[in-house]
Amino acid sequence: MGMKGKVALGAVVGVVVIGVVSANAGDNGDGGTSGGTGKDSSASAEREAGGNEGTKDTEDTKDTKDTDKAAVAEKKAAFAGDGDFQVGSDIKPGTYRTTGNSDGMCYWERAKDASGEMDSLLANDNVTGTSYVTVKATDKLFKSSDCNDWEAVDEKAKGSPAARMSGDGGMFAVGADIAPGTYKSTGNTDDSCYWERTKDAEHGIESILANDNVNGTAVVRLSSSDAYFKTTGCKDWKKTG
Repeated sequence: MGMKGKVALGAVVGVVVIGVVSANAGDNGDGGTSGGTGKDSSASAEREAGGNEGTKDTEDTKDTKDTDKAAVAEKKAAFAGDGDFQVGSDIKPGTYRTTGNSDGMCYWERAKDASGEMDSLLANDNVTGTSYVTVKATDKLFKSSDCNDWEAVDEKAKGSPAARMSGDGGMFAVGADIAPGTYKSTGNTDDSCYWERTKDAEHGIESILANDNVNGTAVVRLSSSDAYFKTTGCKDWKKTG
């Protein structure tokens, strides 16, 4: 698409460089979407009793499960990882996730128009691993290049949050992917470790609650009110409190 060559938007909070080329990563399961079917107790009872009606209901139940599985799969892949998508017609406003990306080749961009000029950029990023992005109703275009498929996620979803995370794991949803608390990363060198606490997935300067470039040991406390935690180039994080 020719857009992935752009460097992600930069910002400064204090003396810390924000997201010059933020790499988002992490493989934390499918916390954003859910689906599946429960057991059909009446069909099971009729199957145990025998008879044609029981058989018919069992077949119907199987067909229903197959249909539900297909619907879940379709819902999970909201749109492809390559292409330009018009907000409102091609894709709906909402929060989306792409995961399993490698080598920082995945590039996405929120834009206020389709001019392709730098002034049209609202937010963008180069991604390794996982990225969450909130597309707003006022956005006009969402661009994605060399990313894995995007799936719609529920911002309020809760999962089974972990107490450890990869230091190059990228973007984690607090309360769903990782638990709130104090985390430590040790052995970082050359200020290559970058972390960021955010209040949303819009990726604007105003989204950032705190951030740092770290040499040596990093200690960060994630609040239950934080929405996401981004980490790139760091040693693995472990919850200490």
